[in-house]
Amino acid sequence: MARRRTASGAAMTKQFVRKTICFAALTFCSSLSAIAEDGAAAWLRYAPLTDSKLYATLPTRIVSMDNSPTGSAAAEELRRGLTSMLGRNFVVSNAGTGAIIVLSSNALLPRETYRIRRGMDGLHIEGSSAAAELYGVFHFLERVASQKPIVNETQSPAAQIRWSDEWDNMDGTVERGYAGPSIFFENGHVKQDLTRAGEYARLLASVGINGCNVNNVNANLQTLSEQNLRDFARVAEVFRPWGVKLALSVDLTSPQVVGGLDTFDPLDPKVAAWWQSKVDEIYKLIPDFAGFTVKADSEGRKGPSQYGRMPADAANVLARALKPHGGVVLYRGFVYNNHLDWNDKKADRARAGVDNFVKNDGTFESNVVIQIKEGPIDFQAREAVSPLFSALKKSNVAIELQTAQEYTGQQRHMVFLPSMWKWVLDTDLRANGKTTPVKQIVTGHTFPNADGSPRLSGFVSVTNVGSEANWLHHPMALANLYGFGKLAWNPDTPLSQITDTWTRMTWGNDPLVVGTITSMLGKSWGVYEGYTGPNGMGTLTNILGYHFGPGIESAERNGWGQWFRGEKDGIGMDRTSHGTGYAQQYAPELAAKYENPAATGDDLLLFFHHVPYDYKLHNSKTLVQSIYDTHYASALAAAEYVPQWSALKDKVDADRYAQTLKLFQFQAGHALVWRDAINNWFQRISGIADALGRVGHDKGRVEAEASQLTGFEIIDVNPWETASGGKAVNCHVATGCTLTMTAQQAAGHYNIAVNYHDMWNGVSKYELLVDGKSIATFAADDKLPPAQFDPNPDGQTATRFTAYNVALHPGAVITLHAVPDMRPELQNVMPSAEANSQLRARDYREFAPVDYIAIGPAGLITPQ
Repeated sequence: MARRRTASGAAMTKQFVRKTICFAALTFCSSLSAIAEDGAAAWLRYAPLTDSKLYATLPTRIVSMDNSPTGSAAAEELRRGLTSMLGRNFVVSNAGTGAIIVLSSNALLPRETYRIRRGMDGLHIEGSSAAAELYGVFHFLERVASQKPIVNETQSPAAQIRWSDEWDNMDGTVERGYAGPSIFFENGHVKQDLTRAGEYARLLASVGINGCNVNNVNANLQTLSEQNLRDFARVAEVFRPWGVKLALSVDLTSPQVVGGLDTFDPLDPKVAAWWQSKVDEIYKLIPDFAGFTVKADSEGRKGPSQYGRMPADAANVLARALKPHGGVVLYRGFVYNNHLDWNDKKADRARAGVDNFVKNDGTFESNVVIQIKEGPIDFQAREAVSPLFSALKKSNVAIELQTAQEYTGQQRHMVFLPSMWKWVLDTDLRANGKTTPVKQIVTGHTFPNADGSPRLSGFVSVTNVGSEANWLHHPMALANLYGFGKLAWNPDTPLSQITDTWTRMTWGNDPLVVGTITSMLGKSWGVYEGYTGPNGMGTLTNILGYHFGPGIESAERNGWGQWFRGEKDGIGMDRTSHGTGYAQQYAPELAAKYENPAATGDDLLLFFHHVPYDYKLHNSKTLVQSIYDTHYASALAAAEYVPQWSALKDKVDADRYAQTLKLFQFQAGHALVWRDAINNWFQRISGIADALGRVGHDKGRVEAEASQLTGFEIIDVNPWETASGGKAVNCHVATGCTLTMTAQQAAGHYNIAVNYHDMWNGVSKYELLVDGKSIATFAADDKLPPAQFDPNPDGQTATRFTAYNVALHPGAVITLHAVPDMRPELQNVMPSAEANSQLRARDYREFAPVDYIAIGPAGLITPQ
């Protein structure tokens, strides 16, 4: 007989856990209906199985040997999930005999390890701790949800640190967040209602994430005030049942700003004493506090260089204060000069990581971890893997990945980022002339401790969830958070396994659904890279704040160092020994590879080499022709998401189906904006025409400025390549303006697309007519770009509406009537808060800008 341990207050603990997970239960219950799902359940829907024969003999009595908040959460999670999926009433009891499911701790298991095994008396889920037991429960439920057989297995995480970083500001905004306001903060304080924060911790725990840093790395200077720490303790409390530890980003000036000292010099004894006292204060409030994240000497944040000190000096003063409590310091390796001289051919932002940190190697305390972005620039669609991973041979390291799609479509484009992360993790850096994939380094095995044990190491996801119901805006974006957790737990997890299981848990087990979504996810990174910045040239987005739409030359001729050096003679950064020397920061074998353009490979060619536009790639095409072809093929592939998704209409719930379809339709249109901007720019700079005659000759397209206009005014668009023909039209007439054109097509049915621009808050209204008959109305009611106001018609605000299957005949008169939104209350508005921007008065009026109209074949693909 298994008997549950008892303790005073057990009933109170159980009540606490029930309150903590009440939101989860409500979300879960609502998710059982196919009529209305909002995505809040994410992959924890626990939808009823249509075929549950595999689990027919599973006992319905659950006995938990752990009455801690986490143990109780594990038992309740298992009960709720199995009851829902299998349609039988599972119960949790204090004791049981016969066939039972036993949840228990086993101190003999390695750290954070769980074991699932069948025994004579039923099923056992054991964990080395309550949190590990919870991981085992979630994994067991995952197998049931995806209709996998129950097998005996033991699993341990590959690394100790598996954190999510949230760049939330205390005013409620989220830097590089694309799914609404913060779930943690509002109006300068921690929220009173933290139910959603607790539910987020549940999601993180379900994929083995054990820490969450809730505030922006550009930390509020008052983060460590006494009142704020008391409020952060409330966040830690709702995290605790799910085994997720709270971490905080801190500013190194805190001893001055919060403590009132005259210095923050890390080698000053009074600064060290202040940090020790402050850390002791934190642990009295939050006994399981995880530690600090530090951004310093970067992008305007002050750091140890102000006193002539090194990163190790700053990291170590924090680490020594944290060490007695078991806390860690994650010191970001993202330290660079953002005032580089573009005219200096030797200047290179990519060099900064190694140049700044290798001199400190071996001088960091044992609880300091250098948090290194996967690439040396900034979360591009593809860049070389950072050489800092292999350069730090005596220091702890963690890899920083970005689930938030800052440079990859901001959750308005589908991009399955684990495909890129797996490519990074599998990259062999050849440290010491041996096979050393990044995954081996960031799990502490390549450069172990003196006793042979793995170094403290890990994985960090910059996630930036928001208050929108489904956490990340795009239903498909949740696959990235799920995939991060799976790769952080085991970086050898096959991508096919990640996409298959996530799809089954999120969308159901229908074979067509699973096959379609896994295929779309699997191709999506290559598709996005293909219509943005292939060949290692960088994403080519507008880097001056927005990071969303095309803005090609924004990367050039400034101090930020995201240069690609696109010039008349060719394109690409020369990072060889003849250029910036960056390639020499790699191990000799890899450095030799990157010195040679042919050996480098086409996918990173322009990251390492400046080559002429007629340079021949491995596919025998010239570079510029390959760019043209890749952009056309990839934009078409994005457009094909719409018919692929449409085939699932009756197989997934209506609400999430409609939301996802709308996003795929947006992506199809925005991919064309990207395609045309980049191809037109390359044709102009290179002087080499597209061999197929497509660039600049768009069949079925009529420019707005070339139409018959009533009321509209022609405007120049800046940058020119972000509008077709470099121009658009605006309407300043309150009653509206009209644009008229005559169809030249043969009689038949066609799709008609309107490319226009959609700004924040203003809602212009449009009506499309054929021969005076209304065929469609639509409103510019989106919020583009997603995270930062842009008042201009450009690549950030460009979008498209498509009317499908419209009857046309030669000479048919196509009219677009547009009514601007010029309400006085939209002018001179001071926002209460705005992420990524300096707060100032805004003019949100929208003048119904139109770029062009395109006519193409009928069907579900927007005109190309």
